[in-house]
Amino acid sequence: MKLIKVPFSGGCLGKNLGCEQAPKEIVKNLKNFYLTEDGKIPVFDIAEVNVNPNNIEETNQSIYNTAKDGFSFSAPAFFIGGDHSITYSTFKGFAEKYTNPGIVIFDAHPDCCTDFSPPTHEDFLRVLINEKKIKPENVILIGVRNWHKDEFLFLKENKIRNFMAKDISIMGLYDISEAVMELANKWDGLYISIDIDVLDPAFAPGTGYLEPGGLSTRELIYFLHRLKKLHNFKGGDIVEVNPAKDAGTTAVAAKIIVELFS
Repeated sequence: MKLIKVPFSGGCLGKNLGCEQAPKEIVKNLKNFYLTEDGKIPVFDIAEVNVNPNNIEETNQSIYNTAKDGFSFSAPAFFIGGDHSITYSTFKGFAEKYTNPGIVIFDAHPDCCTDFSPPTHEDFLRVLINEKKIKPENVILIGVRNWHKDEFLFLKENKIRNFMAKDISIMGLYDISEAVMELANKWDGLYISIDIDVLDPAFAPGTGYLEPGGLSTRELIYFLHRLKKLHNFKGGDIVEVNPAKDAGTTAVAAKIIVELFS
């Protein structure tokens, strides 16, 4: 498994400065997991994207180039951010390889605000859809519990599937994961993006937006254990972890990576 660090917070609009330190700290925590819960030894090949903190466009191009190269191999590639704007570039690189790619996004927010230029962590998904890098029907959101009115309307107009955090209590983990797997299995490439704020702040306080009512760490790992069994799962990212706000959240992120990719 190839892990690629992206130490960049230039797309967070100043709201989660410090998340650029997360890749280094998360990788440090990986060594604390000797075996996965399935008894496997986690082994990773680690690389890093060259970023320019003062130039978002240059950094986006660097991330895209790295992603395009990383996804050209058969083994999955996984990016460690950094803020959620990196997914704009990583998924563009992912989409170069697949004719019908799809994305499952674990996030407290839809990230479909009115377009910024260049894309930020608040609007990257809207931009990917508007630029036709992904079909709206190939997007699945899980864990949303706070949004703007324009995001609500965008999801509705584009008929984007949205399993909100409250739906987990109503429908249950198994039924939602079954529905997600059935949909995702139709794509030729599955990308999983994990914004750590999908977790309730009780489990992951080290992030920019603390949104009560989120998933537990165990619930998220359950989803990931199931999704990684799909033959078309080829990569993803984890973003918005901020070690400056809580060092323990980096351990949570490391645990997620270990269980997803080992």
